[in-house]
Amino acid sequence: MTDCLGDGAGDMTPMDLYEKLTSQGDTVRTLKTEKAAKADIDAAVQLLLKLKVDYKQVTGQDYKTGCPPSECVVSQDNGPAADGEDMVDPWNVSTTNAKGVDYDKLIVRFGSSKIDQELVDRIERVSGQKAHRFLRRGIFFSHRDMHQVLDAYEKNKSFYLYTGRGPSSDALHMGHLIPFIFTKWLQDTFDIPLVIQLTDDEKYLWKDLSLEDCHRYTMENAKDIIACGFDINKTFIFSDLDYMGASPDFYRNVVKVQKHVTFNQVKGIFGFGDSDCIGKIAFPAIQAAPSFSSSFPQIFKGRKDVQCLIPCAIDQDPYFRMTRDVAPRIGYPKPALLHSTFFPALQGAQTKMSASDANSSIFLTDTPKQIKNKVNKHAFSGGKDTVEEHRKYGGNPDVDVSFMYLTFFLEDDEQLEKIRQDYASGALLTGELKKRLIETLQPMITSHQERRKQVTEETVKQFMTPRPLNYSF
Repeated sequence: MTDCLGDGAGDMTPMDLYEKLTSQGDTVRTLKTEKAAKADIDAAVQLLLKLKVDYKQVTGQDYKTGCPPSECVVSQDNGPAADGEDMVDPWNVSTTNAKGVDYDKLIVRFGSSKIDQELVDRIERVSGQKAHRFLRRGIFFSHRDMHQVLDAYEKNKSFYLYTGRGPSSDALHMGHLIPFIFTKWLQDTFDIPLVIQLTDDEKYLWKDLSLEDCHRYTMENAKDIIACGFDINKTFIFSDLDYMGASPDFYRNVVKVQKHVTFNQVKGIFGFGDSDCIGKIAFPAIQAAPSFSSSFPQIFKGRKDVQCLIPCAIDQDPYFRMTRDVAPRIGYPKPALLHSTFFPALQGAQTKMSASDANSSIFLTDTPKQIKNKVNKHAFSGGKDTVEEHRKYGGNPDVDVSFMYLTFFLEDDEQLEKIRQDYASGALLTGELKKRLIETLQPMITSHQERRKQVTEETVKQFMTPRPLNYSF
């Protein structure tokens, strides 16, 4: 999107033009419905056509109803560009760069905002807490409307959290933990309610799985999520297959979203084709619905105006660009977002960790021995071929998977920086770096396994029962 406005557009921004176009379209429809004078209708249509020309001059794109310039990005902007840019959509993540996805370019393509030091400092001031390491290190790197959330919070207007998981296997891997670790910190720091959507319906539609398996994975995954330490009095976890049929308010919001998104828009945003089942085409509205507080009347007592903040990996952003476009048209506030980077596969940052490849992933069910073997055997190294070369030239921490993992899980900033410097200088060998990672991961995963053992079927039922939460808005 260009900042240079054409003469016909005056000083209007692309969003100003979009909103004026939308309003003028409504005016034309109203005049036609009310059978106004032909001259009035013609004048309104001429203004509409002129605005469309101005809009294309400013944005380089044709105006599309329900597709704001900064929100809706068509499928080619989610996938690879002609020059070999990164592939990022809700189902695929890949890059040819050993350092991983170029997140600065992704911010530009998706139209989000960078989480800069000013925002990190502000979160610390408003919360009274030191920023989480994911914020300090740019793991959560992009946002939509976080300043607006903090503005409201400073005026004693609270918000709620929404995140989720698509359950496609019995066991979660380390990458799946990232949004939950950060979401727990947000819940504890701001003392707010949380809803967690388990999209077993999505996995049934996309994967070769039975409904029964998808629902069983939901219950198993819920145990891992609960083991992250969420407050049962402030957290509601739900299965789409269970909750949508039991909550008329949730389903009504799904239908409202469905009415306001066209088939062409869904194809443009998500890249659906003519052979995709109709369930896939309708699903984005289901992922959108938890963004609205009225979907949970038991928690928010029917209020429609409670702001939602969604921590998620940036590959989920297309769902919420769509949601943010629809929200004001159905009378709801736009959800705000915090986007994370991807947790790389053991073989390198060209792809994210995948549950379908056991050797690319460290699972929460892995034993200490399995963790050690996977890191030593599969973790991509940024070191040199020989000890002598490594001592002389040093390693490259920017492509070394063991160092990348430590940036996610090692709390001490000074210790992490020393490891970086020692590895880059050649003082720290690849085997020694891998040993540091193994010593960090083993107790972390063992501790998680112990907490998971304490999660009973009754505990899962309590978390997943629709109920009031211990919070008053």
